[in-house]
Formats: sequence, C-alpha cells, structure tokens
Amino acid sequence: MSEVTHQRIKTNGIWMHLAEQGTGPLVLLLHGFPELWFSWRHQITYLANHGYHVVAPDLRGYGDTDSPLSHTSYTVHHLVGDLIGLLDHFNEPQAFVVGHDWGAVVAWHMGLFRPDRVKGIVNFGVPFFARSPDIRPVDSMRQIFGEGFYICQFQEPGRAEGAFARYDYVAVMKKFLLLNKTDNLIAPPGMEIIDYLETPSVLPPWITEEELQVYADKFQESGFTGPLNYYRAMTL
Repeated sequence: MSEVTHQRIKTNGIWMHLAEQGTGPLVLLLHGFPELWFSWRHQITYLANHGYHVVAPDLRGYGDTDSPLSHTSYTVHHLVGDLIGLLDHFNEPQAFVVGHDWGAVVAWHMGLFRPDRVKGIVNFGVPFFARSPDIRPVDSMRQIFGEGFYICQFQEPGRAEGAFARYDYVAVMKKFLLLNKTDNLIAPPGMEIIDYLETPSVLPPWITEEELQVYADKFQESGFTGPLNYYRAMTL
C-alpha cells in the first residue's frame, strides 16, 4: 500500500492542499473547526487499504490551503465549489463525501447543490438544517441562545482572534479538540467563549501531545481568521 502523499491543486480560484492515498472509488474526508486534513489520519489509511481513493483536503482558510481575507469568500457556495473543482481535477464524476462539523455542513450542501456529483454522504455531528426564508441563521441563534453563544461571539472580526491570542496554540487546540461538553457552548455574560472552555490536564487515549502540536504549529502559521470566516459568512 502506498503512503499518504500531499499536493496542492488549483480549484475554484484558490490553491487547495490535499492528503491522498489509495486507488478506487473516490472518498472525500472533510474536517471541521478548528481542524485539518490531519484529523482523518487514521481513516485515510484504513479506507485506502479497503479499496478506496481517499482525499482529505485542508478546507478553504485552513492549513496549507489558501485563506482569502474577506468573509464573503466563505459561503457554502464557495466551499462546495472548491470540492467540485477537486472532483474535476481527478476527472471523477462522483465521490462519497464524509464530513464532520463544518465538513458535514459542506457535505450536506454539496448533496443539495450538486446531487449529480455525490454517490453518498456520511456525516458526523451536524444534521441538515434548511435555511429559514424569514430570518438569518445567526439572528435566530442570538434570539434563542443569547450573545454568549460561540457563533454569535465569532461574528465580530478580530474579537475571537484577540481572545484566542491570550493562550498558546496548544492550549487553544486542547480547549476545542478535547471538548467534552454536551450542552450548547454559551459563555456567561462578560466572558469570551475561549475563556469559558476548560483546558484538560490529562489527554484522552486517542490523541498525543505530539499530535496536538501538529495542529498548533499549523494554526500558528495560518491563523484563525479563515476558519472563523465560515461563521461570519453565515449572515450572508
């Protein structure tokens, strides 16, 4: 079995980084916030060993993929367009699409916008929500959950970035990737969501300090504005 290889391709006006392994039917693995292709490191090889051509991109704004400055470049239309260009690059008419968190949102909308390019969808963490014709998503969330809801806090450019900057990058990764809260992420009045989240002192068995450092190093290079722009584009 071949090793995981990496390349950058031109798609939908940006350069996108891909991790790739195997031959066979195409499977796209789409990560969430704040993650990278690296989140699928175990699944890539497993699926490749079982006869699939597996591609896990750094999504727009993440890792070694281009990160446009304006939040207007992060709508679901842009995100789906990136993946259609990826399929075109490989001359593949269709793919199985697997998504987690924001990756699931993109997968749902790929099936909605371009069902002709999707063989099947497997999603984790985020069910499909149809957009209301009467109220913008963030306005609805603000009414239901209040200003302390993390998506509401992420709307103001620079606010979350400034709050995150009070912590080292490994701590930020621990706060989000090791999150074990089952209720909605709502900070108390006057508190930023990053301050509300705990930093676990003991790692779970499924991740190591070295693996967390991979995320931390990459976000130190690329920053958080691209990923946060996904939330800011929800108002468009």
